[in-house]
Amino acid sequence: MLDGLIIRSSAIHAAGCYTTQAIKKGSRVCEYDGPRFTKDEANERYKDRFITYLFSCGDDGMVIDGFGTAMFINHSCDPNCESEDIGGRIFVTAVRNIAAGEELTYEYNLHDSDDSDEDCYCGAPKCRGTMFSEAEVKRRARKARAKAKALQH
Repeated sequence: MLDGLIIRSSAIHAAGCYTTQAIKKGSRVCEYDGPRFTKDEANERYKDRFITYLFSCGDDGMVIDGFGTAMFINHSCDPNCESEDIGGRIFVTAVRNIAAGEELTYEYNLHDSDDSDEDCYCGAPKCRGTMFSEAEVKRRARKARAKAKALQH
């Protein structure tokens, strides 16, 4: 992974991850790593926590409890990186050339969430207003329509 990643204050959210060197499009920036456990274990472990750094990985219902530099990469609706799941390992890769000094971001595409709102404050010109994936936004809209329809009857 790349050297030259630092954590400092972010206009997006509290702290963010920045690069001190230019990064070429397609370069693997870092790995999202940490302890792993099932989603059920994560739900129990963090049921009273407001903030977590959990990342779904693989096809077996596991999550990574983020630890290290990658946990500070903030969400953006106009990101300069993306996350890739390769054999259950999560890598952050540049989707465009990134200049030294830029904050690293990727779309969180949250899903499988409870009824909490995950508002986005990334400041991108075309901010979607949410950190949820498009599929999750559609699922929630269907659920809201079904609930409204049930209340009408």
